[in-house]
Amino acid sequence: MFLARVVEEVVRDDGRRVLAGLIRLTGDFDAAEDALQEAYVRALAVWDREGIPDRPGAWLNTVSRRIAIDRLRRATVRQGAELPADLEAPGSPEEEDASAVEDDRLRLLFVCCHPALSPEARCALALRTLGGLSTREIARAFVEPEATTAQRLVRAKRKIREARIPYAVPPREKLPERIDTVLSVLYLIFNEGYASTDAPSLLRPDLVREAIRLARLSVELLPESTEARGLLSLMLLTDSRRASRVMDDELVPLEEQDRTLWDRAQIEEGVRLVDEALAAGSPGPYQTQAAIAALHATAATPEATDWLQISALYRTLLRWTPTPVVELNAAVALGLATNLERALEGIARIEERGELAHYHLLPAAKAEVLRRLRRPAEAAIAYRTAINLVTNPAEKRYLAKRLDSIS
Repeated sequence: MFLARVVEEVVRDDGRRVLAGLIRLTGDFDAAEDALQEAYVRALAVWDREGIPDRPGAWLNTVSRRIAIDRLRRATVRQGAELPADLEAPGSPEEEDASAVEDDRLRLLFVCCHPALSPEARCALALRTLGGLSTREIARAFVEPEATTAQRLVRAKRKIREARIPYAVPPREKLPERIDTVLSVLYLIFNEGYASTDAPSLLRPDLVREAIRLARLSVELLPESTEARGLLSLMLLTDSRRASRVMDDELVPLEEQDRTLWDRAQIEEGVRLVDEALAAGSPGPYQTQAAIAALHATAATPEATDWLQISALYRTLLRWTPTPVVELNAAVALGLATNLERALEGIARIEERGELAHYHLLPAAKAEVLRRLRRPAEAAIAYRTAINLVTNPAEKRYLAKRLDSIS
């Protein structure tokens, strides 16, 4: 059991980096995943017999590359072709480090975000390869059948192979036309790490770290992109509250969090980034969300939160992204800035349209507003609806606790 946990940790910490390098090596997503899977199996057998190596990530990188190269050699022999001259043979685990494939993840990000793929395929493939999510987890994030997600992944990989999409960061002159897609995928990866749809815990810190790392690289690639800067700011400000957001496997709402646990260095960097972005005079949705997050992060107490300004920013965000989820947040912010009845009116309009019928945060928000208005019977109904819709165990426990408090 201990060994299995160690392998799981290596998969989580190093697997995505290794997979990115294998995809570059083989030029085939399925071949890379198969080689990595066989390396996991070998790790369980070898480490049980010889002990866990000092650098298990480096071991995994080397062994999976050897497996991939051996398979390439066998395939070329069968086809009567020659092995590529630049195909390097890996050294020993002691000589090679998984960090050697660091740049491959950035290349992989741009492959996943290629305009030849549909927006849904880009997101699914990025969550699979860069996020390490299972097909089931991606299906839950997309709210669709698992078979639909599986077919989307198959078609995306086939498209990349048949179209010979290059495994490379695009030339600088083409970066601006690709950055919006890249940022949207990074935002999705971050959100899955910040509020996982299907993991035992609410948080997936590994996904959050990966999204922030890639967002930093996006800013370095395009320092003139105010939206890249805005997204990085949003991630840092949101993640700054991580230490206080879950306690004893239960979600802690923003107003009840211990603000002394917030990461002040991240807050300072996030505020600086959004100020720089907004000063450039090219506002966008990520900068607007970052400005909202900055107001939350810099409020000394819940009572000091500037809800009027937050409400105004949500109205601006609605013009950029007129989605029902943003409309829901805007309604709640308006209610907290003025009176809660207005929040209920906004929520009712969304309910009437049925656009968020399966989104647990709609009844959860309604329940919270009703609780504050001291209407426990109606709040209890909304809480039960939210509990039936939510998939994450930590959120489910939080909602059940809220329900118990008014029963």
